[in-house]
Amino acid sequence: MSHSRDVQHPRDRIMQTMDRIYRYRMTTTSGGNLSIRDSEGNIWITPARVDKGNLTRNDIICVRADGSVDGPHPPSSEFPFHKAIYEARPDVKAIVHAHPVALVAFSICRGTPDTRLFHQAHSVCGKVGFAPYACPGTEALGASIAKQFEDGCDSVILENHGVVVAGQDFASAFQRFEAFEFAGKTLIKAKQIGEVQYLDDSQLDQAAHRSVDFVSYQPPAATTREQELRRQLCEFVRRGCRQRLLISTEGSFSARLKGDSFLITPTQRDRELLRAEDFVLVKGEFREYGKLASRAANAHRAIYEKHPHVQAIVFAHPVNATAFSVTSVPLDVRTIPESYVFLRDVARAPYGVQYSGDQSIADYVCSRNPAAILENDGVLVTGTTVLDAFDRLEVLESTAEAVINAKAIGDVSVMQQDVIDELCEQFNLA
Repeated sequence: MSHSRDVQHPRDRIMQTMDRIYRYRMTTTSGGNLSIRDSEGNIWITPARVDKGNLTRNDIICVRADGSVDGPHPPSSEFPFHKAIYEARPDVKAIVHAHPVALVAFSICRGTPDTRLFHQAHSVCGKVGFAPYACPGTEALGASIAKQFEDGCDSVILENHGVVVAGQDFASAFQRFEAFEFAGKTLIKAKQIGEVQYLDDSQLDQAAHRSVDFVSYQPPAATTREQELRRQLCEFVRRGCRQRLLISTEGSFSARLKGDSFLITPTQRDRELLRAEDFVLVKGEFREYGKLASRAANAHRAIYEKHPHVQAIVFAHPVNATAFSVTSVPLDVRTIPESYVFLRDVARAPYGVQYSGDQSIADYVCSRNPAAILENDGVLVTGTTVLDAFDRLEVLESTAEAVINAKAIGDVSVMQQDVIDELCEQFNLA
């Protein structure tokens, strides 16, 4: 996670992040609270009994280091546990507490998600803890939670309550919260379809030590085609985040300019907040001066080199399709005509193939198989345009969700070969 210098006022940071959490349906109108401890020791926190879906910057409360309160409302009733965490952990500068459905499910089962599902979740979420129940708003709850953070935890499930995460800055706290909920949601979905597979230490190390080594260069003035592709990537990455097809800390989206040149998301940047100028131009062994390309850039480059028809690529973590990636259950897309026409047969790539550096990731997609499940690492989707790749990503996730839902109703009935043959003839599928 990046810890760049934060120049945004705590009121704006809290207001905008609460809006995002509420929009993602990761809390309710009355639930959850966010806080920031500033360099002077003041704690800025969401107010008590104010609509979380309609906060303004003036609603945010400042509890000063001397205990005085500045603001039009009382601070959140959960202020005592925020204060207790800050006292237990001098390194913590931001806290997120909310009631996202998946993590609440773990809280009422007295369990915690195993984040070894994905290298990203395991890295971002840090040490996971569980705080025994105490009444909300009490000093006892503060002591219960603070004990977990004092023991080195960064993400803590609250028994019969919800979740609290902390970070060295507000961006990292939000990313930790989002990654923790994503791991919880994926586990719940995966357990509905099969036995869950976790990563071992060597697999986690393989992902942690991957790197991208491009030579910096100063590209010429951007063509109108480059400007248009930057706009499209910016639009669809943001849409993907808001539709929960992408998460802020993981996933990459690229578009080919021509030949061995392509634009790609930068590394370690919040995906929803990317601007057109943030995307990185890669040309062969070179990358745009002053920017760092996604660590998946070599995998994108390998696919473009092998498949001239591919003009856009997405590596993403939509929760339902990703649930198939953490089990050995194949995703059969012969469910409805749209699914088969858009996706054909979805391949399955073994864990780590995209990090190997031998370009073998390109063997798992082709014109006949534009998408693949990546074991314990989400999905890969290719397209002939940015829109085409995004459309296929949506169809893949919708298909996966429908199959998981269908298993709760009865046996899944897929289209037979004669139906598939008819579709191939009707839509000129080679």
